[in-house]
Parts: sequence; structure tokens; C-alpha cells
Amino acid sequence: MSFRTAGPLAWVVLAGLVLPALGQRVAPPQPPEAIPAPPLGYDQKRDSIARGRLETVEYDSTTVGVRRNATVYTPPGYSKDRTYPVLYLLHGIGGDEAEWRRGGAPDVILDNLYADGKATPMVVVMPNGQASKDLTARDPIPKQSPAFALFEKELLTDLIPFVEKTYTAKSDREARAVAGLSMGGGQALNFGLGNLDTFAWVGGFSSAPNTRPPAALVKDHAEAAKKLKLLYVACGDKDGLLRVSEGVHKMLDEQKVPHVFRVVPGGGHDFKVWRSDLYTFARLVFRDPGPEKAAPAKKDDPRPAGQADDGKPAATTVGPSGYPRVHADGRVTFRLKAPDATRVQVFTNYGLGAGGPWDMTKGEGGVWSLTSPPVVPGFHYYELVVDGARVNDPGSESFFGTGKPTSGIEVPEKGVDFYHARDVPHGEVRSRWYTSKVTGQTRHVVVYTRRGTTPTRRSGTRCCTSSTGAGRTRPGGPGRGGRTSSWTT
Repeated sequence: MSFRTAGPLAWVVLAGLVLPALGQRVAPPQPPEAIPAPPLGYDQKRDSIARGRLETVEYDSTTVGVRRNATVYTPPGYSKDRTYPVLYLLHGIGGDEAEWRRGGAPDVILDNLYADGKATPMVVVMPNGQASKDLTARDPIPKQSPAFALFEKELLTDLIPFVEKTYTAKSDREARAVAGLSMGGGQALNFGLGNLDTFAWVGGFSSAPNTRPPAALVKDHAEAAKKLKLLYVACGDKDGLLRVSEGVHKMLDEQKVPHVFRVVPGGGHDFKVWRSDLYTFARLVFRDPGPEKAAPAKKDDPRPAGQADDGKPAATTVGPSGYPRVHADGRVTFRLKAPDATRVQVFTNYGLGAGGPWDMTKGEGGVWSLTSPPVVPGFHYYELVVDGARVNDPGSESFFGTGKPTSGIEVPEKGVDFYHARDVPHGEVRSRWYTSKVTGQTRHVVVYTRRGTTPTRRSGTRCCTSSTGAGRTRPGGPGRGGRTSSWTT
């Protein structure tokens, strides 16, 4: 897979993928670098990872005067307490709102990317790109073409407002992307490059000849170079439509509009290529928050500049560092100061999450950090692995449950607070000893009594204490009215 760029770009590496960093002026890049193919199994459903949701929705189209369908994917841990960027993902000439779902496995690909921490959580909208009351994929292409062109109006005036009203979607241009395959790839280039005030991220996968002529595709090349966060143009080298993408690439190259041009060796006009494109595009999109939103990072803060810290220390976090922290969407940020370590990981095999152990990244001052994918709510054991040695996290409480004291973290479930302490009348939990006639041993029991309950002496009992006598020591030893410990619950 070749990777070609145009314009004054700098090179950076993101998770093994070579990317252009927009806005930095350096010498022109050297010959193309290689984009690695997606890893084996990237489009196969995994067990034991959090999953997003696919649903079919209806919206009113004022453009054509009917209610129309779209398929919508929401990421794992989707919450109305946060806002998400949106990718509008378009189908080809013979498809509809279900084509990506049938052949592209978008939910599987994105679920896997989130589990590996390689993509920004986003809402993905897969509409029917034919703005028509009664056209179908079986109608002649000349009859369908005007409906594909009219969809630009419906997208802007009907679908985007519906999505931003129905879902907790961000509503600025830098939080919107449009991409598509074949006919939808041409639509994505036409609509995205023609509406730079609406979209900052644009991707054309094996774009079809409905793509506007290169000379007419971009109205203002300087504006495009300034406003685009990512322009991704890709096609297989065995695809008969490669000439379309090459023509777009040549124009962008000549006009110095930064872009990614990807040619897939041996790639045809099929979902094998388009799945790979979705994987690659999803890793790139919404990654750069833009300089106007980037908050300066503290020297001892391992988070990238611009990454908001919406997390709070977990209920199980101890010590002054405030880590681990749990974020609103269920992600967890771990930190460890280990300046002499060469590799630090989070051991996840006790059920914390899939794909582990997770590698932490070393920052300034020898502070290692990691923000996980969304974690299933509940209590989870985990350990840190420092240069191969498994150790407990000094920032978290330890619990006995894996055969030894082990770090644990509590990830709260939204809307569930029955176990939180509240300012209400409380009962008591008491530690008692008694003699077992069955075993002949002195044994221990913990007893809860509600507020106002006063234990009374009954036949056969050896000890009692009033509800106001919590914690006092009585004569004798265990089993004979000895010490009674009491805690308020």
C-alpha cells in the first residue's frame, strides 16, 4: 500500500501508521512510506469486548417529502452525558442504508478499534444516498444519478439537523466527517469539498465517475488547505476506477492541497478494499482537535495536549496522585511513576478488558500513562507489569481475591447509586464471636441491625449490647461476651 502526500507536510507516527501533521511547514517529504495493512482479524467479531449498537432510524426529508431510513452506529458506552463527533458513511450505486451493514462490518471494525484504543469514539450514520421517493438500486443508472446529486441538499438540510437533535452529537465542522465507497465516494468528495464550512474530514474510497471533474472539485484551494483536517483518497490498483482517484490526487498535488493518497496493491472494487479503508480512515479521523481547542499540557501531565480530563478518581483510588481515574464513558486512565523502567503495562487478564496486557506510554518525569477503552461497569482486579514483573498499583486499593492481595478498581454504572453512602439514618454492622456446638470451635459472624434496633438477651445467648453501645469492650473473651466491634453503615 503506497502513501502519497502533497503540500508542505510534516511526518508523525500514530500507532504504527504514518500520518501527515497538518499546519507544519518543513521540507517536502521523501518518497512514499508504507501504510501497514490492517491486522489479521480486524474485521472479525471478538469475544469479551464492549460493543456498540446498530439501529435503523427514520427522519423527515423535506427535500423529497417522505420519511427516509438511515442506519446509525453508536459506540460502546454511548452516553447522553457526553457529545460525539459524527461520520456520515455513504454507500455505492447498488446499495442503500443497509449496504455497509451487510458487507462492510462497520460495527465490528469500530468495536475492535475502540477495544484497542485506536479510534476516537464517534457516531456513524449510514443513510440511503438516493434522495428519491421511489427509486431502487434496480433502476437504470442515468435515472439514479440525479437522486444521488440531490442527496447533498437532503444531507445538509434534513439529515444532519435530525442527527444532531436525536443524538448527543457535536455540531461544529471539526466534529463532522463524510466518506463513502464507489458512488458514495464520489458523493463524499463532492459534498465534503464543496461544503468546507460543514465538514473538516473527507474520505473517498474507490470513488466513482460521479466525482466532479478535478478542476471543479475544489473552489478555493488555499481555503481547502487551511480548513481540511484530513482529505483521504484511496483505491485499489486493480480497480478500473483508479483513474478517477488518480485524477483527484494529481489536481490536489499540483494545487498543494494536503491529502493522503492510498493505493492498495492487488485491490479491486470490493468490500475487501473498503473494509480496509474504513479501518484506516477511522484511525485517522477526529484525531486532531485543532489548535484553537488544544489546552496546554502541564509538564508532568502525560495526556496529549487538548485531551480534556473529564475523569474522576475511582472510589478505590488512594494516595495524592488521583489515579486511576474513571471517565464519563467508562474509560480508565492509569498512571505510574517509574523513571527507570523500560516497559510498563496494565495486566487485564482478571477481566478488566480484552486485548491486554495494555502498553503504557512513558512521559516526562518518568510517568507512564494509559487511557483504556471503555470498561464494563463493576469491580475489576488488575496489576501493573513493570519490566516483566507483576506488581500492585500503589495508586489503588488492594483486595484478596486472586489468591493474593491484588489491585482493584470500581467502575461505576450510570444511574446506579444504591451502594453509595447517603445522609440518611444508618444501621450498624457488628462483629461477633460465638461458640459452635457443631464444630466445638469459637467462630465469627458479622451482623447488621437497622437503626434503632436494640439487641436483647435471649436464652442461649452469651452477649448482647445496646444500639448505643457500639464498640465498647465487655468482660470476658471471644465467645464469652468479649469485644464487640461495630461500624456504621
